[in-house]
Amino acid sequence: MLSPLFKLVVTFAALAVLGRMSEAGPPFLTDDPEPVDYRHWEFYLASSWEFHHAESDATMPHIEINYGAVPDVQLHLIAPMELVKQGSAQLYGYSDTELGVKFRVVQEKGGTPQIGIFPMVELPTGDQSHGLGNGTTRLFLPVWLQKSWGKMTTYGGAGYWYNPGTGNKNWLLAGWEAQYDISPVFTLGGEIFYHTRQTDGGQSGTGFNLGGHHHLLLSAGHSLTGETSTTLYLSYQITT
Repeated sequence: MLSPLFKLVVTFAALAVLGRMSEAGPPFLTDDPEPVDYRHWEFYLASSWEFHHAESDATMPHIEINYGAVPDVQLHLIAPMELVKQGSAQLYGYSDTELGVKFRVVQEKGGTPQIGIFPMVELPTGDQSHGLGNGTTRLFLPVWLQKSWGKMTTYGGAGYWYNPGTGNKNWLLAGWEAQYDISPVFTLGGEIFYHTRQTDGGQSGTGFNLGGHHHLLLSAGHSLTGETSTTLYLSYQITT
């Protein structure tokens, strides 16, 4: 059932259409240090997919909310419904809740990039005994940088995941994104990322995503090294 959608999303993402990426994060793994403007909101109704050889995982859907609580500070929430398929088994239900606070600590000026931190916590609100969620509280501690030159913007950084639980390992995620404004409503964008292994039997790996948005956001990508995987992301964004 997902095959036609997969082909459509990959085709659009490879062409990198659908608009201006005024904010980072969705539809990419790599984030930037720029918080939502003071007293403004972002709402996303989204779905993300990750396909492996013997397992697939999707949020169907998840809701993401970001709010500019004070200048240079953003509050963050993701509430996901998760679908997990392992062979012939299929599980669906509420998964782990993500909370975070983004702090911009350095403004971009001259040759100095923006710098920010975005600590996040994943709370074990999913039923891990039925394959939903991680079963323990996880923490992510990243640092992000961004620099712009006219129509070109690039951002990236790295973070450390505290990932407790039987068979799990703490791991590192690093990524970098670049985008170019083709016009006021069209932007090309892509990222490359690297992660260390997340479980005792897992593998480190690299991958990429291509995509863009103008309220409708999408991206698609594939692993380059490590475990073979394909990722998709699709959402609709409302800003106030």
